[in-house]
Amino acid sequence: MRVITQHTLGGPEVLTVVDAPAPRPLPTEILVRVRAIGLNPLEARLRAGEFPLLGRPPFVLGWDISGVVEEASQSRRFRPGDEVFGMPLFPRAANGYAEVVSAPALHLAPKPASLSHVEASALPVVGLTAWQGLVDLGGVREGDRVLVHGGGGGVGHVAIQIAKALGAHVITTVGAGKREFVEGLGADEVIDYTAVDFAKAVRDVDLVLDTIGGDTVERSLDVLRPGGHLVTAVAEEDTELIAAYEAAGMRFSGIAVGPDPVALRALVDLVEQGRLRVHVQQTFPFERVTEAHRLLDDGHLTGKLVLTV
Repeated sequence: MRVITQHTLGGPEVLTVVDAPAPRPLPTEILVRVRAIGLNPLEARLRAGEFPLLGRPPFVLGWDISGVVEEASQSRRFRPGDEVFGMPLFPRAANGYAEVVSAPALHLAPKPASLSHVEASALPVVGLTAWQGLVDLGGVREGDRVLVHGGGGGVGHVAIQIAKALGAHVITTVGAGKREFVEGLGADEVIDYTAVDFAKAVRDVDLVLDTIGGDTVERSLDVLRPGGHLVTAVAEEDTELIAAYEAAGMRFSGIAVGPDPVALRALVDLVEQGRLRVHVQQTFPFERVTEAHRLLDDGHLTGKLVLTV
């Protein structure tokens, strides 16, 4: 099989397609012939050495996969030929940038028939991050006012739809070019952050879901109602911010996303109900991963990027 590996940290050019032996599934694991691989900004940071989650190279990036079960000798959940998708093993290496992946059966779910492999591979990381932030940590309920920062991005565009499905009033910050996109997802209020200071335009928010970081998190303190809650996917270890929120009587939580078969099934349910879709900005053939990572590095994506295998 082919895998995409790297032997040094650096730019997209360090990613190399090589031949490697196919993995052998351990007990409780299944072997998946991968059809599509979702790309995430975290992987660009890992590739560059900004975040030492996987240690020193060589390593194989990737967690978002969709494909067909090739071997399931010890699994009662799946059979060869089943179409599956998921985010196995995160934050441990799943070696997802590969033609074949061995993964715990519990970390995968049947692929919804309404989703292509490309669409399914784009959903797990962003979907589970948004679900765990809004539902597990945030406890969003009907009638809550929710502010999603970065509503046009991977996590953000899924979070808008989940919050709407939960009955929330959804406000989001995006660049001017993404207004129509997020309105189509159901956003009730859209703030162009390049023209308007959200901290002056928004008040009485129950929950802020942050996907941006930086001073956006600090400034979000002003928009929360008393006792409000900020959940962040990017600034979870900032002790000064945590202290500032606690001193103001607010809650501050960081998302440490992990495999979750219950949440993955909930995402599938929303997809099957027509209440959740994932947007793929662009696909790239497996061997053009360097080009895809250059676009990841540029940022400001609308939805997700996907490798096809």
